[in-house]
Amino acid sequence: MDLAKLLKVAEAAVARGRVVTQSRAPGELTSKGDRDMASEVDFAVEREVRAFLERETPEIGVLGEEEGGATDGTRWVLDPVDGTVNFIHGVPLWAISLGLIHEGRAVAGVIDHPALGTTYAAAEGLGATCNEKAIRGSECTDLTEALVAVGDYAVGPDAEAANADRLALTQRLYPRVQRLRMIGTAATALTWTANGYFDALIMFSNKPWDTMAGVAICREAGVTVLDLDGTDHAPESRGVFAVADGIREPLQELIAAKG
Repeated sequence: MDLAKLLKVAEAAVARGRVVTQSRAPGELTSKGDRDMASEVDFAVEREVRAFLERETPEIGVLGEEEGGATDGTRWVLDPVDGTVNFIHGVPLWAISLGLIHEGRAVAGVIDHPALGTTYAAAEGLGATCNEKAIRGSECTDLTEALVAVGDYAVGPDAEAANADRLALTQRLYPRVQRLRMIGTAATALTWTANGYFDALIMFSNKPWDTMAGVAICREAGVTVLDLDGTDHAPESRGVFAVADGIREPLQELIAAKG
C-alpha cells in the first residue's frame, strides 16, 4: 500500500469534515440509548467524509460510527464527532477521527480538533505529526510523576457491571500516580498521549472508529499500545493501554490487579 498517498487522502477527507463542523450548529439530537446521542453534525460529517473516500479510494471499505459499513478487510474507520457530549455542550474537546486498518492493524490515522486548531496525522513508517511538526510520546519513568488519562465511564443497561472494574482501577491508580484525567474523547486522549501531554491512557472499551486512528498516531510517536491484557493492540481488542515504556510495568500490574 502507498501509505503516504493514502494519508494525504485521509487528511483531505478530514478537512472536508472540518468545514462541515464550522458551518453549522449541532442541531437536532438523535438518541442512541441511555444518555448517548448523535447530533445532526455527526451525520453530516460522516456523509461528507464517506462520499469523498468512496470517490477517492473505491477499493477500500468505510466503517462509520453512525451509518455502519465495512467490518473486515482493509477499511477506513470514521468517528465524525468523537466527544459528541462535549460538542453539544460547547466544550472544545472533540475531534474528527479517521483511521485506516490493513491486515488487522492500524496503519494510518488523522485526528482533527476543529475547535482547537490542531491536526494530528501518522502512517506506519512515516512518523507522527501535529500541525505538520513531528511529535514524540512521553519518556516518563516515575509513576508518581505520571499524568494518566482514563476512558469514560459506561452508560446503558449494563453500565453498573461495566463500571465496577473502571471504578476499582481508579481507586488503585489515584494513590500511585501524580494525577488522573478523564476528558470525554478517546481520539483526543490518544493524540495527547502521542504528543506527550499524557504519560499513559487506559480505556476499558475499544470501538475501532474511536481508537484506531489514535493507535496509529501513538505508535508512530513511539508510544507502546497494548490491549488491557498486555498483548499487542488490535481492532478486536477489549480495551486500550497506551503507555510510556518507563512506566509500563507498574501500570500493567495495577490494571491486572483485582479489588
